[in-house]
Parts: sequence; structure tokens; C-alpha cells
Amino acid sequence: MFDFNHSKPIHPHSTLSGVPLNASDGAITPPSRVPTPLRSTPRSLRPYVWALMAFKHGARFQTKPSKLRARRASLLAEKEGTFAPSLMPLFAGIAVAFNDDDSAVIAVAIHDSTYLIDFSVETIQLKDAVGKGEDPIADYVIEQLEKYEHTNIAKFIGAGFPTDLLKKSPRLCSRLWLDLDVVPISIVPELEGFETSSKDKNFWSAKCVDEQADSMARKCIMHFGPNLAPLLQVGYRGIVEIDSGGRAHILGIDDFKRSCDAPTWDSMMHFVTNLKKLGTKIAFFSSTPQGGGVALMRHALVRLADLLDVNLTWFVPKPKPGVFRITKTIHNILQGVAEPGIFISAEEKQVLVDWIGDNAKRYWLSPGGPLRPAEEGGAAVIMIDDPQMPGLIPLIKKLTPNRPVLYRSHIQIRGDLAVQEGTPQADVWQFLWQNIKLADMFISHPIPSFVPSNVPASSVAYLPATTDWLDGLNKDMNEWDQGYYGHIYNEQCHAIRMTQLKWPLKKYFIQVARFDPAKGIPDLIQSYAEFRRLLNKHDPSLEAPQLVICGNGSVDDPDGTIILDQTMSTLETKFPHLLSSISVMRLAPNDQLLNTLLSASHTVLQLSTREGFEVKVSEAIHKGKPVIATNCGGIPLQVQHGKNGFLVEAGDWHAVAQHLLELWTDEKLYEEMCAYAKVSVSDEVGTVGNALAWFYLADKWANGEGVVPEGRWVNDLAREEAGIPYKEGENRLPRNFGSA
Repeated sequence: MFDFNHSKPIHPHSTLSGVPLNASDGAITPPSRVPTPLRSTPRSLRPYVWALMAFKHGARFQTKPSKLRARRASLLAEKEGTFAPSLMPLFAGIAVAFNDDDSAVIAVAIHDSTYLIDFSVETIQLKDAVGKGEDPIADYVIEQLEKYEHTNIAKFIGAGFPTDLLKKSPRLCSRLWLDLDVVPISIVPELEGFETSSKDKNFWSAKCVDEQADSMARKCIMHFGPNLAPLLQVGYRGIVEIDSGGRAHILGIDDFKRSCDAPTWDSMMHFVTNLKKLGTKIAFFSSTPQGGGVALMRHALVRLADLLDVNLTWFVPKPKPGVFRITKTIHNILQGVAEPGIFISAEEKQVLVDWIGDNAKRYWLSPGGPLRPAEEGGAAVIMIDDPQMPGLIPLIKKLTPNRPVLYRSHIQIRGDLAVQEGTPQADVWQFLWQNIKLADMFISHPIPSFVPSNVPASSVAYLPATTDWLDGLNKDMNEWDQGYYGHIYNEQCHAIRMTQLKWPLKKYFIQVARFDPAKGIPDLIQSYAEFRRLLNKHDPSLEAPQLVICGNGSVDDPDGTIILDQTMSTLETKFPHLLSSISVMRLAPNDQLLNTLLSASHTVLQLSTREGFEVKVSEAIHKGKPVIATNCGGIPLQVQHGKNGFLVEAGDWHAVAQHLLELWTDEKLYEEMCAYAKVSVSDEVGTVGNALAWFYLADKWANGEGVVPEGRWVNDLAREEAGIPYKEGENRLPRNFGSA
């Protein structure tokens, strides 16, 4: 529980003894007009001297917290739960002036979305900290921001700082992201706006350190959208510029290394060395830069590749109105969840062909584009994602017949119907296969039934979907930050008069998924209703948990609104007595919000009737949450029945309700499952495991050897090629699933 009347963080980091500039009386010298530093002062030391002259005694934060607001927030948290109090969103600017005697002046400016509201300036001693593996700048900044949050009932969203601070304080970025959930934005001050000449560069060094910090805060705010999420950047030729165009340095190499076991990391680095030595260019092509699992995997993969200096880029086409309705229908048909008799017309197929062709010719096949031959600067190995993009394959092969093109299928395909003449699946599959068959490999989720029988077995390889353990969806967050995002959820609920959450006073079950016809939402509601009946029969005095049904929308998901309306109609007509216990929300994109909802839940459900892999299951298990899920797609590869969750047949809501009752009433069983879940997730479903697979494939195809997988898992091939094969007992996904 929060203590809003406490002036220090609940979980303070080890404090750093800041050394005042001179005396310690806290007096502030106004920075508006200060003497110019002596001309004899070296240019590199002028910012430091300027800061000394401007702030003779330093400057501390002066904003006085409201005792009334703190008291009311504390009472609200106690009465209605952690999600009830509202935290004020803030931004920070950081600037540092260094001296040769191992000291530095650090300025921190605090902004709301419009104005400067507070600042501090203080000197700290560095004492050869970098050589000792310490980072006193990061220690100081983290301590000050966390203390400010708790004192002023606030939540920092982003922090801007000059790019040169990345080397001076190597841990600052990852600690801001992982410790405080603050997005660190590095900024090249002299290149901002229209300042491009060398003369303009002098303006930055002429500023006092407090002015620099204020500038960093203002420019940081520009990287966030109206919902305070970092703005997505898609650049020239449709290249996806992840992490705010490369300015949000949220993680370092060591962070990724700690997220996996040593054999996985060492195997990946084997291929990283080869790719860098050959200078191999890798290009991925998918339909959208955000919204679904493919985009999440690509963001994480590009982020890691950039840190490792692997030349890997990711491109998306320019969106075209009407296209995504067609691609979603194709998706539903292949999964077997479309309305009976639904076909894709010849005109709709031509729209897709023209869309891909126009983008390719305009952006990717033109001089300087990624699909030009490798000798003209194009990619050496090309990866095509999902059924929206196969139209690129014949265009690539026509220009460069010998260049490797690998096709990655991310969805469940009804392989039986895809080859049954006259079915909608066969019609769609034939349309796609005429292009996909030209690819050098067919990479599928690790379920053999997802691969139609006319795909040559020699070209088939298996690769699971993955997630990133350190991104906004999965990283560990403290209770303060969870409270901020939980309040955002309740605010959105209040806006449409939806049931709000009162966690931790009232626990809840949850299913996080798109509002999709294959996600089994009707079964979910029926299961919860039956659970409530069983619970009342078991012990009427036990309080029932709430149920949360939520997920993000996406540009390529036009069915979301339809399914949401159907869900609410079902509740209002068939289960009106449960409306006050069920919260149904289609949310705006916010990774940490979904992270919070999943982390705070009691039990996670995934009752899909059709499914590809659904890595949300592994995300929940990784958080130590028991999962009740259907025996569909790749879900059984992740859930170990009776150990970290329960598997049921699709539509068997009676079994789901019984398992919910067991987990809710048997505390010993619940705790055992939680403990086992935390250690039962394989590296194969993490970013490093995913990078291992793709780097292996890129290396083998780029050096001319190629890969003939014959239905094997890519991770197995990669580990063997690296000379570090899997050992008995090593945590990995089952290999015999779906075998004949």
C-alpha cells in the first residue's frame, strides 16, 4: 500500500551524498544574469565554471507538496485500492557540467506538459566511478526523481538529456526505464529544430546548466503523443524507426544478456560475429509498425540488433484505406473463423496485389531501396512476414533470382481445408501460395497442422512467437507505477461507465487479447458465470473476484468494435447480474497499462477457439500467474497442465469454471503453481532466443550455404551450428507436439 504522506520513496535506492557547491544553506543565486567565464578558461570547463558562478550555493527543488492532497490520496488508496489515487504526469530534463577534479554539477528541470514547475542544481563527486563500475550520476538522478515522485504525488513519463551523457553515465538510461518506468530520450541539442550551422552549436555551450536542463525537458515532451506514449516513427521508404527514432535508449546489451541463459546468449553471439564480419544486411517486411504480435517482435529484434551493430532494418508499406478489411478477412478465413461462405473476390485480391506492388516500386525497388541488389546497397537476406506481404516475393525473385527470401507464417492455417478444393481456405491459400512457393524457406509456428500439405517438407522450419522480457509489456514495475497505470484504466472505465477495478482490495481474473472472433470471449463469460455459481455453492461467504476482458486495437483489426459490441450485448441480455463484476475495455495502445493489469491479476485465461501461438500465455507464466487456456495452436507448448496452469478443450466452459474454483479456493495449489510458473519459461520465447534464430538463418543464407530444415526447429539448428547444442534438462519447449 502507498504512503502518500511519506516524504521519501517506499523503496529508496541507496542514497548518494550530494556535495553542495559551497555552503549548505540552500540559498539560490538567480541564474538570469551571471558573469561571463574568464576567457582563459578551457572551453570544455566553461559550462562547469558557469554553473559554479550561477549557483554559488546550489539549488534545491522548491515546490511544496500539498498536505491535503497527500492525505486524501492516502485515504483513497486505503479505501478504494492502489488504482484509485491520481498521479500527476511529469517530464524531466537533465544536464551535467563536468570538472577535471572528478566532480560534476547536475541540473534537473521538472516540467508538466506545458511549463517549468521546479528545478535543482547540485554538485556530486565522481571519484573515478566509471573505472570502479559505478555510476554516481545515475544514482543521483534516480534518487532525486523517485523522491520527487513520492513527495509530490507524481509520475515521471520521460526524461531528456544531451546525447554525450550516454557515455558519461552508461547506466542512466536503463535504470530510468527499469527502475522508474521513465522513457529516457537522448537529444543532440545543436541539431534540434533549424540549428544546423557550427555557429549555432555555440549557443548550447553558452547556456548555463539549468537552462540546458530546461531545454532537455521541453524537447523531451515533443517525443510523446496525447496519451503520453512515445510517438511511433516511420521514416523514409517506410523504415520503422523504433524507440522514437533511436533516441529512446531504454536498454543496454547487459540488460538483454541478463534476460536469458548463457548458452542462448553465447550461441547468438556466434552468429553476430559472423554477420558483422561479412557486413550482412538483413531486411524484414511486414504490414504494420504496431498493434500486433509481429510488430512487438520486430521492435524488440531491431532494438537488440542495433545494440549489437547488426545491420537489420524493418520496413512497412504505406497504409491504404480498405486494405486491412481485406487482410483481416483473409486471416479469419485461413483460421476457419469467418462466416460460412465468405470468399475473397478477384477485385479484392487485385487491391492487395496493387498495394504491395505500388509500395515496392515506389519505395523499395527504386535506386537506394532495400530491395535493390546487394551490390547496389540492398539487403542480402530478406524476411517476409505474414499473408499481407507475399506479393513482394515474385518482385524480389524477378530482380535477383538467387537472393534468399524467407517467408514467416505467424497465424494458424487450417491446413486440412487449405488443400480441400472448393473451400474458402483453399481459394485464399492458392492466391497466397502462388507467391509464397517462390520463397527459399517456409517458417511456421511449431504446429505441423498449420502447414498445408502442398508446402515441400524440406523447406519447412518451426519457430515460436516471442516476446521481450524488458519492454513495457513485461518488465517488472513497482507498486507506485502500477498505481499510475491502474488509475488510467479506471479513468477510461469511468468515461464509459464501465466497471472499475479496486485492486488489491478486490482481486480479479483476466484475459488480455484482441476482440477477435477466435479469442473465445463468449466462452470466457460463460465460464465466469459458472464459476460464480460454483463458488456460491461451495461457500457463500467467500467474496468473488472480478473479471477483466481487455485488449488493444490495431489498424489491421477492423473486427474489434464488432466483437466488443457483441460481448456487451451478451452481458446485458444473458448475464445482467454480472455487469457490476465484469470490466470490458478496448484500450488505446499502452504497454505498461497491459503489463500492470496482467501483473496485478490473480489468474490469467486464454480461451481461444483458434490460435497461432499466443505468446501472451508465456508472458503471464513469466510473471508467475497460473494460466487456464484452451488446447489450441501453440498454447499447449507453453502451459504444463497441472504445473503452471490448466489446459481445457475449446468451448469446455464447465472445466474452466472448475479450475477457476480450485485456484480461488485452494491457496496451497495456487502458490505452488505461481512458484513453478516463474521458472518454467524457455529462452526460445524471448527476444534473445528469437534473435538467435534469425541471425542464424541470415548468416547461413548470406554465406551461400543455405538451410534445408526438413521440419526442424530453427533454434535446434542454430544451437547445433554454434557448437552449443541443447543439453538434457535444459528448459525448452516440447519438440514432439503435433507429431504424427
